[in-house]
Amino acid sequence: MANLLLAVIYLAFVSLGLPDALLGAAWPVMTREFDVPVSWQAGISMVISAGTIVSALLSDRMTLRFGAGRVTAVSVAMTALALAGFSFAPGFPVLVLLAIPYGLGAGGVDAALNNYVAVHYESRHMSWLHCMWGLGASLGPYIMGYALSGGHGWHWGYRCVAGIQAALTCLLILSLPLWKRRRVQAGDREAGPQAGDREAGPQAGDREAGPQADGPEAGRKPLGIRGVLAIRGAKEILVMFFCYCALEQTAMLWSSSYMAMGRGIGNTVAASWAALFLIGVTAGRFLSGFMTMRFDDATMIRIGQALILAGIVTLVLPLPAHLDLIGGLMLIGLGCAPIYPCVIHATPAYFGEDKSQAIVGVQMACAYVGTLVMPPLFGLLAQYVSIRLFPGYLLAILALMTVMHERLRRLRGDALAARP
Repeated sequence: MANLLLAVIYLAFVSLGLPDALLGAAWPVMTREFDVPVSWQAGISMVISAGTIVSALLSDRMTLRFGAGRVTAVSVAMTALALAGFSFAPGFPVLVLLAIPYGLGAGGVDAALNNYVAVHYESRHMSWLHCMWGLGASLGPYIMGYALSGGHGWHWGYRCVAGIQAALTCLLILSLPLWKRRRVQAGDREAGPQAGDREAGPQAGDREAGPQADGPEAGRKPLGIRGVLAIRGAKEILVMFFCYCALEQTAMLWSSSYMAMGRGIGNTVAASWAALFLIGVTAGRFLSGFMTMRFDDATMIRIGQALILAGIVTLVLPLPAHLDLIGGLMLIGLGCAPIYPCVIHATPAYFGEDKSQAIVGVQMACAYVGTLVMPPLFGLLAQYVSIRLFPGYLLAILALMTVMHERLRRLRGDALAARP
């Protein structure tokens, strides 16, 4: 049963990534159809991000009341309905309104699934699941491109993905008994946020198949933001997660502009080389799944940080044939690969499974804030100072993330030592 549920969760992560790049792929056509400025895409994206922040902050309360399975199913259903609504939207204001349930659904899935996997499955599954997200995010533009090139219009691209999400909703509803029967074994992890932990297995005190049966949290109250911030080490892991997502999104959005405007690479070549970062992330998460069988989460995070540093240094080295840019972006992507999944997977080990959903929810909110704030901040630096500050900007974010990680290790080392 555990493997069957895991297969459902893998499909959920692929589906979670499918809509992420649809708006960007379809917007050049949508902006002409709705007769709105190109920049108005940012308005839709900001509403989606705001919705994800709200739902991430509410995830602890919702999961406690309804269980991770139900929250995931309802959230995917909301996303499916919003995407279907996008395809029938008569104008831009309707898109903005539909972005609200889209964001709420996306954030709910993200927080609930990430914590559930962190608590119940090995670290390698977390890495491979996020690799599946990358696969879904890569497939989305191809689906939209097929709809556009086939003369069906962007509407059918959205309807196709909405149909996939609707099918997943049905699958999740059918799988609810599996979530309820999922058993939690108290000693299923080795000491520390260890990658080599075992699958959750039977336990004498298995929980009843009620709303809270898919997590070891029955009977506790939601922590809330203040409760999370009061936990020793929580601020450090939140700032760390903020930094990681800020670095990832800045690299994703600005690497092409840095190459074209700062290093004199042609626009077409720069756009294609920018994909090297995402290739590095996706391939790196596939490889990280195997590496976590040997290294614990903290070590994987440090390896990732070291690779990012190597990539940033490579960007500024005078290497021939633009190997500095190609190698630098690949290394940064490979370095980013293990950090996101390993931070989430380590959260229950650092703070306890009873607090992990609340902390993961706030982590997701911090992630979305980081992606909202830090890339535009670099845009201002690029416009008014120089876009060649790109490597230094990434280095500053990496330095803060590394300091927060080491401080977290010092503050929560007692929690790791106390684990069976």
